[in-house]
Amino acid sequence: MSVSIDQIVSLSKRRGFIFQSSDIYGGLNGCWDYGPLGVELLRNVKEAWWREMTYRDDIEGLDASILMHPRVWEASGHIGSFADPMIDNRTSKKRYRADHLVEEEIERLRKKEKIEEAEDLERKLDAATSAEEFYRLIVDYGIKDPVSGSTDWTEVRQFNLMFKTFIGPVEDTSAVVYLRPETAQGIFVNFNNVLQSSRQKIPFGIAQIGKAFRNEINTKNFLFRTREFEQMEMQWFVAPGEDEKWYDYWLAERRAWYTKYGIKEENLRTKPHPDEKLAHYAKAAIDIEYLFPFGWGEIEGVHNRTNFDLSRHAEYSGKKIEYFDQESRERFVPWVIETAIGASRSTMMFLVDAYDEDEIDGNARDVMRFHPALAPYKVAIFPLIRKEGMPEYAQKLHSEIQRRYKSFYDESGAIGRRYRRQDEIGTPYCVTIDGDTLENGTVTVRDRDTTEQIRIPSVGLMEWLGERVP
Repeated sequence: MSVSIDQIVSLSKRRGFIFQSSDIYGGLNGCWDYGPLGVELLRNVKEAWWREMTYRDDIEGLDASILMHPRVWEASGHIGSFADPMIDNRTSKKRYRADHLVEEEIERLRKKEKIEEAEDLERKLDAATSAEEFYRLIVDYGIKDPVSGSTDWTEVRQFNLMFKTFIGPVEDTSAVVYLRPETAQGIFVNFNNVLQSSRQKIPFGIAQIGKAFRNEINTKNFLFRTREFEQMEMQWFVAPGEDEKWYDYWLAERRAWYTKYGIKEENLRTKPHPDEKLAHYAKAAIDIEYLFPFGWGEIEGVHNRTNFDLSRHAEYSGKKIEYFDQESRERFVPWVIETAIGASRSTMMFLVDAYDEDEIDGNARDVMRFHPALAPYKVAIFPLIRKEGMPEYAQKLHSEIQRRYKSFYDESGAIGRRYRRQDEIGTPYCVTIDGDTLENGTVTVRDRDTTEQIRIPSVGLMEWLGERVP
């Protein structure tokens, strides 16, 4: 079923998934806080990725510092070229990314069934690289300001996205550092350290989860584009000539991860970068995209970064960064295949994909169909009534279950209402303690998706859950 961004934002606030940052002060644009359920969902997404990527012999973990030596960003090219095309409308005084304005025009043309014109504009956008080229597209196609309808635009300017700060008490050029705009460089500058300490052999990978910061011109679409976000990246180091094989391998592996955790296949697609739009370091790149309520959007990139990064850091640092192959007796700078996914963006994807509406006995129901591994709570424990020893039995069972699984205890309201509350936050299983429980030790287990109920011995509940909840 289709769901709007507004529905997801409303549900997220009402049920404690995501809140606007600094909400009591009117909020801070492009920044979001994870509530009690949201922080569990985010943690589960990161844990699912971490287990997939590092619970194997050939990938090591890392957690690099957010603040790095400024020469890192000179070597990577971020200081010189990490910029977006920015344009202002003189009438509305609003600021936009020029390429986003063109993308929105393409969508408008498609909705008007002007397919050839839309495809022509898309080809020109893909080929555009300079500020002047973006400006000509906006002017030539008469693109209007979304707020005022005006076509009175300034020239396009390149806007560097890195946040700048200072180390130490003096705010001068010698003290400038940057909040990292990506986590990858922390992996590259630690290549020698990880190689020597882990004694890995090529091919092998280094994985990391961490915060990154981009001073986006415009944030939009909830968690999709924010100024502070988390990335989950893995850099896979290979011998020259082995890059294409591993590029294909990791694309297939990463796409399969999404369906493994419940994302519908029809909501996924891959979109290769055209040669003229490749980043300066890339031989090939492809996006894994998800069909959000606002349209297709990138959730992960798989990139062939060549040996650009390690070579540049060797050049700028004056230190050798290379691999010695014991069998061939050759030294070489490894090539890199990168998989880079946004933890925040993918959490939003799981929220959207899980949302569903159906009917039970003629009554409408909102339900979040999370994969059990991702659900904030795995099980909810209910005493049918608040007497006759049922709450005490339920509390004891809840305490036992919570040693292994995130469990929720609820004794408030009618049992049907309690079921609905858990359905709306995506809890896979609800367990009810009733009169029969006190007599024979069995409990009723209700399935979120089918609403079917079965009775099992309470002493076997942990084992029963273990077969269904990773």
